[in-house]
Amino acid sequence: MKICKVPGGVTAPKGFKAACCAAGIKYKGRTDMAMLVSAAPCAVAGTFTTNKVKAAPVLWDMNVVYNSKSAQAVVVNAGIANAATGKTGLDICQKTADFAGATLGIPAENVLLGSTGVIGPNLPLDRIQAGVKEMAGKLSDTLEAGTAASKAIMTTDTVNKEFAVAFELPAANGSGSVTVHMGGMSKGSGMIHPNMCTMLGYVTTDCAIDQALLQKALSAIVPDTFNMITVDGDTSTNDTLLVLANGMAGNVPIKDTDESYDLFCEALFSICRDLAVKMAEDGEGATHLLEMRVYNADTKENARTLAKSVVGSSLVKAMVFGKDANCGRILCALGYAGPDFDPAKIEVHLHGEEDTLCFYENGCIQAFDEEKALKILSEKAVRFSCNMNMGNQEATAWGCDLTYDYVKINGDYRT
Repeated sequence: MKICKVPGGVTAPKGFKAACCAAGIKYKGRTDMAMLVSAAPCAVAGTFTTNKVKAAPVLWDMNVVYNSKSAQAVVVNAGIANAATGKTGLDICQKTADFAGATLGIPAENVLLGSTGVIGPNLPLDRIQAGVKEMAGKLSDTLEAGTAASKAIMTTDTVNKEFAVAFELPAANGSGSVTVHMGGMSKGSGMIHPNMCTMLGYVTTDCAIDQALLQKALSAIVPDTFNMITVDGDTSTNDTLLVLANGMAGNVPIKDTDESYDLFCEALFSICRDLAVKMAEDGEGATHLLEMRVYNADTKENARTLAKSVVGSSLVKAMVFGKDANCGRILCALGYAGPDFDPAKIEVHLHGEEDTLCFYENGCIQAFDEEKALKILSEKAVRFSCNMNMGNQEATAWGCDLTYDYVKINGDYRT
């Protein structure tokens, strides 16, 4: 059995339950807290923001991931980031974990935390604890519960983001194989230029896997998924990506980099890539997904740098919004990215659902059909590619167009 997409998100794997509630953290009339709990302790892995200003829940989660042998629950709130809150923010994390642990009957150090929203204000501990208590009584393993949780962690997102897959691994009892599930949810729409992952992302699986290998897999996958998206060039203080594996599928535990590990990595890559693309597509104010594939580059890192330079260019993003086939802006973004190349040897194309246009080759801008270009640039996903003709490495980056609404959304985000 190959990896196949299945319905749901974080509750698709066996043993995971979710819940959400309207705790009144900042928003009125909508859910703004989510909880995710496993029936069994989980191997845990994580990646975190490279921003020097790290939110209190990031520091808390880093300690759990790096120093604990397991995790079992996640508590997330939207509206207030609990960032730049000093000792008070850390105290709130401790008290939240203590309360959640006591409520769920698990150690406080097995509780992971996440916050997203406005930087600066302190979280209202009484509302957080009331939300934890309410959600503990509503936990459910239904797909609907997972979907509701993915909606509760949204801020300026316009759609929730979830994805799930299934695949087969050898059974631990030696009798054939078992079906393993993996599901994920993420949020992020603005302040997206992660140097580790996304604003908030959570992946669950019932696969049995060694914790060190779980971290190895995640660390290897992030650079080509969440690290290849950008909306506005801003790296958040709260970026967190966590993976929890409870082993309840009953597979032979993955303890080596064998075929089972490779299949697990393929599944995790598909989850992370799908969630990352959904976030780029849902960038604040966005009307188009922007994709740039750089191939036949000399090194993987150079391919990544070149691709990200194009999708991160404000002029390219504005060009896509205006549906103006101005290839010079792509060339500029490639040229200032840093990696060395011969402009006379590269080729730049625009790809639509039906047509492909050559914008540039042999060192010159090419004549192209303006009507076809307008048609392609009017599609929801606008895709460019660049053949570097230097080697065999490639990378793809995703972003979105830059619209008037982005400024409107962020002009009064706090108020």
